This record gives sequence, structure tokens and C-alpha cells, in this order.
Amino acid sequence: MKVYVPIAKEGYPFIFLGGVVSVIACLWGEAISIVPFSMVLFLIYFFRDPERIIPEEDKGIISPADGKVISIDEHFENRFLKEKVVKISIFMSLWDVHINRIPLDGKITDVLYKAGKFFAAFTDKASNLNEHNAILLKTGDHRYILLIQIAGIIARRIVCRIKTGDEVTRGQKFGMICFGSRVEIYLPSDTQLKIKVGEHVKGGETILGDLP
Repeated sequence: MKVYVPIAKEGYPFIFLGGVVSVIACLWGEAISIVPFSMVLFLIYFFRDPERIIPEEDKGIISPADGKVISIDEHFENRFLKEKVVKISIFMSLWDVHINRIPLDGKITDVLYKAGKFFAAFTDKASNLNEHNAILLKTGDHRYILLIQIAGIIARRIVCRIKTGDEVTRGQKFGMICFGSRVEIYLPSDTQLKIKVGEHVKGGETILGDLP
């Protein structure tokens, strides 16, 4: 039985370029082509876009990314929400799926990109200083969730396919960050959490918590 795993469209240029380099290297000798060919295999692996089974719980907040939960904090968010929230930081290593997904049904009320530094994504200063893209989501029951895509020391491209005014659904793919990064999600303070620091979560499948 064959298993087909789609590749994110953002990966095609990288894979094509790697393929061209591999062919050129092969003309010089098979041994030389091993490195670029290995890189092509890595790129195919990195840009994989596997299907996910979206949980049926209506108020279950789905993880927006694959990766390790590196912090869970009570936090006063003063840029968009202007209120006390629960902030969850998810670090995506090079080996994690990098597709980002919508945590709950709702409407996008704001999308704001900000240029910045490229510190290692797992460090605290990356949250405030790194290049990032902030997405504000209003749910059907008028609650607000903030998502922030944060570039890392290697990541130099944030992809966001949604815009202000878009209606979105739980588990919907909305973008990715290329080559190691971090996603933060800010939830209402009364969210009943179901995950803990150190846990590995899956975007589109793991439920982070429930809204009351």
C-alpha cells in the first residue's frame, strides 16, 4: 500500500533548486553529488504536509503548530487583546512539520507583520525582538485568540495565506515558517488547559485546552 504525503507548495522552489544543483554535481562525479542529493531529500522531508484528523470537540482549541511546548505563562497582552491571557509557546525544530493551522472557527480581524532580529526561536528574547507575524482571531462567541508566527535563527521566511476579514475554520492551514521557528498562541485566561510544558503537540490534532 502506497502512502502519499503532500509537499507544501512553498517547498517546490527549494526542492527544484536542490535538484538542479544535484544534477550539476553529478556531472562532476557521483561522490560530489551525495551532499546536494541528501539536501534535496531533507527539503522534501521538511516541507511535508501530512493530512491531519481534526478533533470533533467544538470548543477544543487546536494546536496551531507541531513542536515542543516550551512555556505556558499567564501574561498581560497589551498590543492587541489588552487583557490577561494564557500564553503558550511552541518551538518547531527542523524535524517538525512546519505547517500552521487555525485553532478555532472564527474571523480574522487583524494581521500585522513586523520586521525584526533572528535570535534562536527557543529563547525568551525571540518572542519580542524577532521578525514575526501577528494574527488576531475572533471566535463565533466573541472571544479573541492571538497567534504569532516568529522567525528563528535559520528561519528567514514567514508565510501567511490569510488576511483581515477572512472567515476561517478549525484545523485550516494558513501558512508556515521556513526552517525552524516558533508559534505563540494567546488564549482567554479562563481556558481549561489540557497540555503541559515539555509536551510535544501536533498542529491540527492536539487540543491545547477548552473554552468554558
